[in-house]
Amino acid sequence: MALTASTTLPYDVATLTKTFTDEDFVRSISEHVGGSLVSLVVDGDIAGPFTLTAVRTLPTDRLPDMAKKLVGASLTVTQKESWEAPAADGSRTAIIDLSIGGVPLKVNAVQRLVVVPEGTRTDVEGSVSSSIPFLGDKIAKAAEPMIGKALTIQATQAGKWIENN
Repeated sequence: MALTASTTLPYDVATLTKTFTDEDFVRSISEHVGGSLVSLVVDGDIAGPFTLTAVRTLPTDRLPDMAKKLVGASLTVTQKESWEAPAADGSRTAIIDLSIGGVPLKVNAVQRLVVVPEGTRTDVEGSVSSSIPFLGDKIAKAAEPMIGKALTIQATQAGKWIENN
């Protein structure tokens, strides 16, 4: 299933990168959606290429009933982001891989922080897939809007976080 999301924020790429890697911000996003942050590791200097790995627990209350029966009351989600160094204009690109403990659901995406006159446009494009025979497509279709919404929430909450911190 295809995944796309785009949001423009009135902040520069460096400010958004700093926000996206701030442990308190990542914790607040996890809590905003009813989950909790288990761990956050940033490997490397965020001024250059780096890797971010966030592990969260998230409730399954918004999943379809068939999915809840398979996974229980919560999920452990591991989000790994491999960030490239900034381009000459300051834009950045990250490869995002999401895996969900105990669920054969995989999210692969590319997030771009693009310099625009208004600030930074955050674009996410990717795919959601599941390897469960016969049900995989249904599960991926059900998960795709929620994952797209979660990535959009991160960008919009970043703006609120920056204003308040």
